[in-house]
Amino acid sequence: MIKKRSLATTSIALLAVAALTGCSTGGSGEGGDAGAGGTTEVRVLVNITPNLTEEWWNTLVKPFEDANPDIDVIIQSPGADGVQKALPRLLASGDAPDIVQSLAPTPELAQEFVDLSSYDWAANGPLAEQYAIDGKQYMAGVGIQLQSLWFYNKTAFEEAGITETPKDLEEFTADLAKLKDAGWTPIQTGGDWMSQMSYQALALPSVVAQNDDWFQKMSSGDLTFSKTAGAYTEMYADWVAKGYLNSDALGIKYPDAEQSFLAGKSALYPMGSWFAAAEANADNPPSIGVFAGPADASVKNPAMGANIASPYSILKSSDHQEAALKVVEYLATDKAAVVDQLQVDGNYRDGYEYEMNDLATELLQIVSDTPASSYTPTGNGYGERTMPAGYADELNTQVQALLGGTPAADVNSALDSWFAANAQ
Repeated sequence: MIKKRSLATTSIALLAVAALTGCSTGGSGEGGDAGAGGTTEVRVLVNITPNLTEEWWNTLVKPFEDANPDIDVIIQSPGADGVQKALPRLLASGDAPDIVQSLAPTPELAQEFVDLSSYDWAANGPLAEQYAIDGKQYMAGVGIQLQSLWFYNKTAFEEAGITETPKDLEEFTADLAKLKDAGWTPIQTGGDWMSQMSYQALALPSVVAQNDDWFQKMSSGDLTFSKTAGAYTEMYADWVAKGYLNSDALGIKYPDAEQSFLAGKSALYPMGSWFAAAEANADNPPSIGVFAGPADASVKNPAMGANIASPYSILKSSDHQEAALKVVEYLATDKAAVVDQLQVDGNYRDGYEYEMNDLATELLQIVSDTPASSYTPTGNGYGERTMPAGYADELNTQVQALLGGTPAADVNSALDSWFAANAQ
């Protein structure tokens, strides 16, 4: 039976009780003690967003629980810091979940996860090869999530006299000037983690296409940030100086930025494909289109940031690995469950179709037009294409500095110094 509750991250009270009773929350076996009524509780640490609410997660797993009354799936919220920061704390406290969602395995994390390579449903899933580490799969994903995207207000483009989406960055920058001249705020961004979205949508399509193995070579110190991405930092700083991004960005939270764009207050919104679900659920949104992040005119095949949608991994420390395997297999293969997960966040997977509006159809066309070789990680990366730990946070901090008026040269220098200190 599903329990309409969620577990917070590290709980002092819970740890105190565990200490008093002598209970251990860790282990490596596949059995473990069942909960009350002969059921096994399987805790799933999940990403909570405006789309992926706790209520939605509980509804998603209810059919599984109905079919498996001996397994009780407990949805665990990571709290304000998110899954990435919550899991290390939970591991250190001995209070780790059985399953973690939305966290891509890395060589460092792989030692904490169960090897799923022997299960066809994991080994042959979406982007499984790209996420492999030493040829092994430590997660099972649901679909593909695009990230190098620009959603745009079609009315804004019409009022600015823009008749087609930009083919390269030069055209894009010219369009930003037209939008501002027409009275629009060209780009909507915000604080929190989303500050880096606009920068990565600007830089990655060119940087990764121009530099083979960019993630690996940045991590090893064979390349520098300023020489590979520095020109895009300068372009971004120029956009800020010319007022192409909303001036209150640092004080805007993610949900508010999304609602501002949906209310028609800005012309462009850099965000992942999950935004299509928010647009579909909005009341009277403006007419919105989407295009892939353009690159320099010299780039023939721009890179497309893409992540696995809802990767699920099982913790080795789980006392309930057998039950956890059943939960993950269901979430990654059950037709209805997969479609629900794809649809809620605007993601895609071959052979799994759902009703799409015009915006989702445009996204599907981008998927069709993107060669598999053009997909690239974003942020910290995944599989064997990873950055030193903490890169995404550092990039976010430096992009926020750009939004605050810090010169591009200072930001490039700071990131060069960060890589010099953290490269391996």
